Amino acid sequence: MFKFLKDKIGKWAKKVSEKTEIKEKPKEIETPVKINLKEQTSKQDLEKEINEKKVETKKEVKIPVKFNAGTHAYEPDLEKLEEIKKEEETPEPGKKGFFKKITSKINKVKISEKEFEVYSEELEMLLLENNVALEVAEKMIKELKEKIIGKELLKKEVEGEIKDCFKEIIEEILIDPFDLVEKIKEKISNQKKDPYVILFCGINGTGKTTTLAKIADSLKSKKISCVIAAADTFRAASIEQIKEHGEKIGVKVVSQEYGSDPAAVGFDAIKYAKKNFINCVLIDTAGRMHTSKNLLKEIEKISRVCKPDTKIFVGESITGNDVIEQAKSFDWEIGIDGVVLTKADIDEKGGTALSVGYITKKPILYLGTGQAYDKIEPFDKQKFIEKLGL
Repeated sequence: MFKFLKDKIGKWAKKVSEKTEIKEKPKEIETPVKINLKEQTSKQDLEKEINEKKVETKKEVKIPVKFNAGTHAYEPDLEKLEEIKKEEETPEPGKKGFFKKITSKINKVKISEKEFEVYSEELEMLLLENNVALEVAEKMIKELKEKIIGKELLKKEVEGEIKDCFKEIIEEILIDPFDLVEKIKEKISNQKKDPYVILFCGINGTGKTTTLAKIADSLKSKKISCVIAAADTFRAASIEQIKEHGEKIGVKVVSQEYGSDPAAVGFDAIKYAKKNFINCVLIDTAGRMHTSKNLLKEIEKISRVCKPDTKIFVGESITGNDVIEQAKSFDWEIGIDGVVLTKADIDEKGGTALSVGYITKKPILYLGTGQAYDKIEPFDKQKFIEKLGL
């Protein structure tokens, strides 16, 4: 997955280098000088005929002649001509020879602003087609322009330079994720009573409940005890689903009846954790559309009552710009601290991670890569960039 840049940038860079190629001027074909020596009667006449018949050059060359005592006529002085030729081909100290001047022009290119504008449109379309938000695509192109316009490069280095620039830009866009395990351990070591509380939010069908169970299972494997709050009290069979996850991973689930106040369920789970010295509380919430103001107000109440240490938004990486709008809405309402992107194993584009990271200014904490409990991995910025083909 995430290999869209590897081939596309290579093709784009090739076009840039070909477009800016400086072609070598065709060599002039010398016309041989033919001289009828028998008709020559004087040195002046011979010089005149030679110089009239030779090919014109930028610098006039006077061909030397000599008197041949055997034939009693003047003829070209070939030895003297060779000496003059060598003197002209020898560059002055500190100056490039003619060949070096030509090859330096052929092997190097300088991308102009006009040429960049032509190919930047193609690059922008490439980014948009791969789930990169327009705002992010424009930022990437602007920064790329600042890095490469007017820079003299060897033609063979153009592709590598563009990839290196993109790598730097992506590194700046993506925020380094914090270590959730370390944050939990830090809190429980400082105060024994209060558990670390994590609130999960997102819209329906993104794999939020399964993601919660994966993280609970991961924390348990790291010797961090957990309890789950079944605060999704509206969706049919939601409580049964989270209880089934709890049984499979061996984690206690605190629940109430359907229709109960979800904030009260979360509060009860925190009380249970304090009483039983449990390290972490994971609160599952009902999926809600980011356009529903009433449901967003409800999750704001859950957050206000339960005072979570970390609020995690869960979205699908394959939904593109939709997940960006969802993340923005939840961030506006409760102030999310991090993002988990599910279905990353079937996302061949990768632009969603860039867009969510840039738009929300929040780190991506995990990538979901399958249905099994171990199919979740901490987000690694450098690994992500490598998968992009950079």
